[in-house]
Amino acid sequence: MISVKAQPERRRRKELEQRSRGVVFMKKIPRIAALALAVALLVSLCGCGAVDGKTHLKFQIWDIAQRESMQAICDAYTEKHPDVVIEVQVTNWNEYWTKLEAAAESNTMPDIFWMHTNQILYYSDFGMLADVTELYDDVEANYYENHFSDISIGNAQGSDGRMYGVPKDKDNIFLIYNKEMFDAAGVAYPDENWTWDDLVSASQAIYDKTGNYGFLAYNDDQMGYWSFVYQAGGYILNEDFTRAGFDQPGTRKGMEFYVGLQDYDWCPKQTYFAETAPGTAFFSGIGSMYVEGNWELMNKCVNFPNMDGKWDIAPMPKCPDPLSGDGRATISNGLCYATAAHGKTKDIALDVIKFFGTEEAQLLASSYGAAISAYNGTEQPYFDAFDKAGYDINVEVLMDQFAYGVQNVNNAAKPKWKSPVLDELNKVYSGQQSLDSALDNMQKIIDTETAKKLADN
Repeated sequence: MISVKAQPERRRRKELEQRSRGVVFMKKIPRIAALALAVALLVSLCGCGAVDGKTHLKFQIWDIAQRESMQAICDAYTEKHPDVVIEVQVTNWNEYWTKLEAAAESNTMPDIFWMHTNQILYYSDFGMLADVTELYDDVEANYYENHFSDISIGNAQGSDGRMYGVPKDKDNIFLIYNKEMFDAAGVAYPDENWTWDDLVSASQAIYDKTGNYGFLAYNDDQMGYWSFVYQAGGYILNEDFTRAGFDQPGTRKGMEFYVGLQDYDWCPKQTYFAETAPGTAFFSGIGSMYVEGNWELMNKCVNFPNMDGKWDIAPMPKCPDPLSGDGRATISNGLCYATAAHGKTKDIALDVIKFFGTEEAQLLASSYGAAISAYNGTEQPYFDAFDKAGYDINVEVLMDQFAYGVQNVNNAAKPKWKSPVLDELNKVYSGQQSLDSALDNMQKIIDTETAKKLADN
């Protein structure tokens, strides 16, 4: 028997699936409006063609810094298929998802688009994304397994374990530090042996000697407490993604350390971070360390030339006494290339993203230094891009960290629990509740939303 609570979600799922197959829901539309709609539909059906006789595709992304690399692989495809022209279009992050959801409901999704782990389960569960599990079967058996890491594959899978995108890139987060502040405080630069204790002591020394902030620890998950939880031997979700781990000793250990960093004088309070991002503080010469992701690394080099040579990166500091494991962990995420399950240009779009997943295309994409391609063995051009541009950054750290990367935390209920969980932590930072109380609430929030989602399925 279907529960009353489950019915609205099931009706929405059914409606989305029908819309994705071209079923138009029409109430009482005046004849003139109906005529206009018919004309619009006719135009849209012809939209992929052009007077030049070529097929023109739109490729939607959200990062302006990657427009050039994405256009390069599009042009490489056109060289092989002159009758297909692909235009990269950039939309900011928030607008991207608003537009994509509206397009999914009206079956007008872009021909090709990026898919993020935060959203892939939502879109794939509703049948919006083309299944690409067998896309390379005519090329090589076990293509994905042979050329991509388990994390990259997992980031492109739906709840059913099938592939709904071709892995695009892979990333991890690292420690970025100001060399001049370390020199002024007489503190050795961070390295692979650094622990949480070193992070604290260096922060204190820099604050005492220079008056600048130490490590900038703010309320965030992927760029904040997640890595520290896994370093301590805890976890955010269990292995089958059905339950949270905030009641686990290792998780609580990591949370206590990370949240407690704001208790030090050398770390700004959360009210400060509500107005100033850690990266802004760091590149303004106010803070000495923060956590960053490699997708931002080239941006920082280009956008802050006055800081050239004054900063570098290091591995994430490790937990000195983890309850399990060796104390090392860094969250590793990655995007994928996707197309609509029932788009008008689906066949051509599938052939395009099939090319995007080849060694040739991923080597080319890596060479722009904006993202590390997911295809194993295509990483080096990313690192070379920094040398070619004259930036002396220890980028090899990123490759070393993949050995202990932890897949970006995700399950189908994440859109429901992500913000409420961070809200609970904000109450800790503002003094409204204890950390123990917050962790109990965070456990309940994730478990409850996950159970609801599982029941609905």
